[in-house]
Amino acid sequence: ESHQNFWNIVLDVLKTIIPAEALAGTEQKIQSFAAGAGTVLFFEDQDVIKGLQEQFELYADNFPVWSEHSTAIAQFAVWNVLAEQGIGASLQHYNPIIDEKINAAFEIPAQWKLRAQLVFGSIEGEAGEKAFIEDESRFKTFG
Repeated sequence: ESHQNFWNIVLDVLKTIIPAEALAGTEQKIQSFAAGAGTVLFFEDQDVIKGLQEQFELYADNFPVWSEHSTAIAQFAVWNVLAEQGIGASLQHYNPIIDEKINAAFEIPAQWKLRAQLVFGSIEGEAGEKAFIEDESRFKTFG
């Protein structure tokens, strides 16, 4: 029920900003997410980050970056656990445009910042091919 409610809210928000000619494709995409078994929402508590910045002033500028690292590894870990169980997943980012409505609907504290949405369910097909920069250009090895 919460999963369905979440994606209904996302669609309602998108309907207010998506041009009419693009709405059908957007609705189809959101409905595909709503067809999943569930959605994991990843939040960061901004009060914790601010507290660490105050406690360790020398590293204050780094705590927002490190917080992003922490949430990314949490997302990766959850995705891997799902994959190990044969469950498909798709990481989405409809924040911040949905934040206000989601926080109100689910009584999320104002200081919690939504970072990502991980939809999970059955595997409907292979992941699409992705193009990458050549390894020689993006990785450096030093002896």
